[in-house]
Amino acid sequence: MLTFPQIDPLLLSMGPISIRWYGVMYLIGFFSCYYLCKKRLALYPRLSEQNLGDLLFYIALGVIIGGRLGYLVYEPSMLFHEPLNVLKFWLPGRAFHGGLLGTLVAVYLFARKTNNRFLDMTDFIAPTIPLALGFGRLGNFINGELWGRVTTMPWAMVFPHADAYPRHPSQLYEVLLEGVLLFILLMLYSKKPRPTGALSGVFLIGYGGLRIFVECFREPDLQLGYLFTQITMGQLLSLPMLAFGIWLQVRSYRHPH
Repeated sequence: MLTFPQIDPLLLSMGPISIRWYGVMYLIGFFSCYYLCKKRLALYPRLSEQNLGDLLFYIALGVIIGGRLGYLVYEPSMLFHEPLNVLKFWLPGRAFHGGLLGTLVAVYLFARKTNNRFLDMTDFIAPTIPLALGFGRLGNFINGELWGRVTTMPWAMVFPHADAYPRHPSQLYEVLLEGVLLFILLMLYSKKPRPTGALSGVFLIGYGGLRIFVECFREPDLQLGYLFTQITMGQLLSLPMLAFGIWLQVRSYRHPH
């Protein structure tokens, strides 16, 4: 059994100002997306570096607002007992699928404003997203949250905020699969010209499939538990991603224009 590294989630504190590792991971993920997008600008002549800054600003708002609103799926009682907390975006509690929907809305608004095609813009950012996801999951690991199910595997860890049982470090599984592996696959796939929508389809298929797999090792959210006996909310929300990704991939090759 491995020892969980006791990393203080608070990186720095100066009076009323506190800097947490989780926030730092978000920033690193955001700037990694910016760096990779700059590298990809040459492939999209209709975009300028100024456009890129605007696009990433839209996306940042979409991730923050969508992720917070999406968390209501996991914590619906908040809407009835503490509705004002929904608007407190600095509090813990975000959902990837909500953040993804917020990102899609943001990209759609940006595409309309700049007269770009929506799928061109999603293809543009798709290969850059996994690294940001990986850094976010690393932040979850440092916080000791979103731990895995009880296991006897030799790499199991005891998470102090959970209980005394050894568990899967499912956050690290997500770092390696949804972060590193998916990033490599998308970057390799994007090296050759692809029909419009194909990259976006591969991202949806890759993330949806890997998330469904990792959820088999991740402890379900305490307030929800299992749905339909053995399905988790994360798996349920990832199924439409997987299905739509397959449809988009097939459509992009049948109707490349």
